[in-house]
Amino acid sequence: LTFREAVGPIGCIIPWNFPILMAAWKLGPALCCGCTVVLKTSEKTPLSALFLAQLIQEAGFPKGVVNVLSGDGPTAGRAIASHMRLTKVAFTGSTITGQKIMTMAVESNMKRVSLELGGKSALIVLGDADLNKATDIAQVGLFLNQGQCCCASSRVFVHASIYDAFLVAAKKAAEARVLGSPFEAKTSQGPQVDKLQFDKVLGYIQDGKGEGARLVTGGAS
Repeated sequence: LTFREAVGPIGCIIPWNFPILMAAWKLGPALCCGCTVVLKTSEKTPLSALFLAQLIQEAGFPKGVVNVLSGDGPTAGRAIASHMRLTKVAFTGSTITGQKIMTMAVESNMKRVSLELGGKSALIVLGDADLNKATDIAQVGLFLNQGQCCCASSRVFVHASIYDAFLVAAKKAAEARVLGSPFEAKTSQGPQVDKLQFDKVLGYIQDGKGEGARLVTGGAS
């Protein structure tokens, strides 16, 4: 016989770039399968999940079914990954941290682990592509959520036959983006999550220039 049973209490650790979406992705499947959840938010974006927890309480969820924990990785995250009474940990974030999560899960109680880790996605534009459509797709692929996306197409490979035309179109589209408050309807590019991320982006630009890349627009704080 095969029995379908709830895994048990689950620890979920989510990142800062899509806080409410990540919370929904973690909570939905776990609750549907009859599991209780301890959800740890990023220390950079705790408020949306705390508000969600308030709504869950108002909706009448039994106490202890959904628990939201705010804290940083080395303390709160480590406590979840190594907790002896949690039977599974689900983590979304960097590859380096994912490796640490796996190690702590194994060294504690061999809890199950599911990981969604960061990566880089290349966008390939062929010679017969619709230039306008390709430019629009490249803009979304790179600038979605201020570029703070694990599947951002931060590398674009363009066929030599349309490279110059694509570069002109991409430059024009980038310069047309409106920087400002995300609460303004006209804004198409909001702030990075914090200064650390802001400086990291500028650092990538400087690294590219140092390796011989040509900066055609922007790139200054």
